[in-house]
Amino acid sequence: MFDVSFTELVVIGVVALIVLGPERLPKVARTVGHLLGRAQRYVNDVKSDIQREIELDELRKFKQEMDSTAQDVNQSLRQATDSIRSAGDTLRVELDETTRAVNEAAADAERSIAPPATTAVAHPDASPAATPPSSPILHSEPAVATDAPVVDPAAPKTPPTGNAT
Repeated sequence: MFDVSFTELVVIGVVALIVLGPERLPKVARTVGHLLGRAQRYVNDVKSDIQREIELDELRKFKQEMDSTAQDVNQSLRQATDSIRSAGDTLRVELDETTRAVNEAAADAERSIAPPATTAVAHPDASPAATPPSSPILHSEPAVATDAPVVDPAAPKTPPTGNAT
């Protein structure tokens, strides 16, 4: 802080010895030492307080940066979830439309396969068990035509003879 050399300290000590005298000089030197120690501690406390404030400022800036980054990430996540939700809603609407179209096609097919309504009116005394079911079996496989002759499983198996009369 101050640039005081050793010779300047000796001059100050000699002047203090002459002014104060040998009896009071040790007591005054002790008091000055305590005051200088207190001043040093006070200066060190002020320095550490300033350093803490600087660190707090840096931490505040860092916290603000982290908060803004977190907000950016939150916003991008919201946008991503919103786009996913809108895509899901679009798919749901398309699925509903497709389901509706399939149900309409199934109803049209059922109407085209179902027997005419006049047969049920012609026989009003017929029991409900005697009426054919109104819904066709949709999972049945179509009959496959084969080139092989139809063989009756109950027919006896006899070897063919050469005489065909």
